[in-house]
Amino acid sequence: MSILPSPQPISDPDVALLATISAAIMTDYVNPAQDPWVGSPFAWIRTRPSRQVGAIGEQLVAGWCAAKGLDVLRTGDAKADQVINGRRMEIKFSTLWAGGDYVFQQIRNQRYDSVVLLGVSPFMASCWVVPKPVLLEVPLKPGLAYQHGGRAGRDTTWLRFPSTNPPAWLRQFGGTLAAAYQQLSAG
Repeated sequence: MSILPSPQPISDPDVALLATISAAIMTDYVNPAQDPWVGSPFAWIRTRPSRQVGAIGEQLVAGWCAAKGLDVLRTGDAKADQVINGRRMEIKFSTLWAGGDYVFQQIRNQRYDSVVLLGVSPFMASCWVVPKPVLLEVPLKPGLAYQHGGRAGRDTTWLRFPSTNPPAWLRQFGGTLAAAYQQLSAG
């Protein structure tokens, strides 16, 4: 059973011929060795507008948590994304950037207990559950930076690090989905 939609059949013989030619020349332009997302079940996310990507990340986390047996509820306000196992959670999502980094943006001081950071690579996912005070501690920890300049720009931070080498301070909060589940289920 496939989770991806079936391709639409092509009934026009000229369109079918054109599609065959397209498939034959595709390797001249798209090299799987150069595009690690080819064949990834997460590749479609990268085609969505940025305003949708965050919502997709929230749905992925909520669906995964619910499938793992954790209680998941909407918060009813805009100060956190979900209530997971009784705790208010902000969810930040990143696909792998071209340079190999995860970048979690728009981290604000709002009404949540922890931030779930879900990073998705073509065939791998990483996840951390970080208490809010850790992310907002000043001076900022390695990898964290103010996202906007100027005096007023200190209300939003982002976290950027190589996906294969998260900052040492972050490692205690997960890394794998299994480790993040342990953080989430601890209540």
